[in-house]
Amino acid sequence: MRDAFSDCHPIVNFIFYIGALVMGMCFVHPVFLVCSVALSFSYYAALKKRCIKYLAGMLMLFVAIMVINPLFNTQGVHVLFTLLGDRPYTLEALCYGAAMAAMFVTILTWFATYNQVMTSDKFLYCFGRLAPSVSLILTMVLRLVPSFKKKAEQISGARKCVGKSIENGSTYEKAAHGMTIVSSLTSWALEGGVIMADSMRSRGFGCGKRTSFSLYHMRKTDRILLILMFFYIALLILCAFCGGMDVTYIPQIHISGIDTLWTAIGGICYFLFLSIPIVMHITEDLTWRISRSKI
Repeated sequence: MRDAFSDCHPIVNFIFYIGALVMGMCFVHPVFLVCSVALSFSYYAALKKRCIKYLAGMLMLFVAIMVINPLFNTQGVHVLFTLLGDRPYTLEALCYGAAMAAMFVTILTWFATYNQVMTSDKFLYCFGRLAPSVSLILTMVLRLVPSFKKKAEQISGARKCVGKSIENGSTYEKAAHGMTIVSSLTSWALEGGVIMADSMRSRGFGCGKRTSFSLYHMRKTDRILLILMFFYIALLILCAFCGGMDVTYIPQIHISGIDTLWTAIGGICYFLFLSIPIVMHITEDLTWRISRSKI
């Protein structure tokens, strides 16, 4: 079954991810961090059935960043214990590390779902007319990431069959085998770029007025989603200016409580904004199951 949010108009998908990523990097209030982590993980789990390994890795990364941060940042008034005799390990630095870790894993997870939802066709639709050359370059760069990974696996598998894998031999031989794979990948990428450039030149790229074709149409549902997203974003900006997201971790923790009106309104709006994809996915799944049960 396809994801309902992925079937929305590209403008809807793009505005959601811009809002989720920008606000995810700006809001470090615990209430907003919990919402962003929970909903980003939920949507990733809805898109990827085999998600346990990824989510476990993100949780391990979260713990690592949270624990390591106080080792470098010694500011804070509540000392939990000392290291090497005089280096304090503070509660404030630990909480600040937890906030930064939550922000980091959230951004990574949203980008992981972005690659599933915003395809190259959608990206070209959004920016093809405004900046066709830049859009084409970005699309090609994003496309090279999975292509490089697939090609590296092919080269590594072929070399493994003849006993020249990066897992075989001494440390020097492993490094040499790895450099050979990198060299092969570089040659393949350069050759592919030359072939693509010649092909595009032969087809007349850049010689005349550019036209575009797309099958995307703005539906009533897309318009409603756009209105809702802009409404939530406007309320969140208002709450931010009114102090609803105020938080300080260093040198002493000061957090605007959830009993504050602007914090409560901002938290609800932020939760509703980020829950749009997962709510649409669950609604579509339930509709599909109900329709199948009636057959």
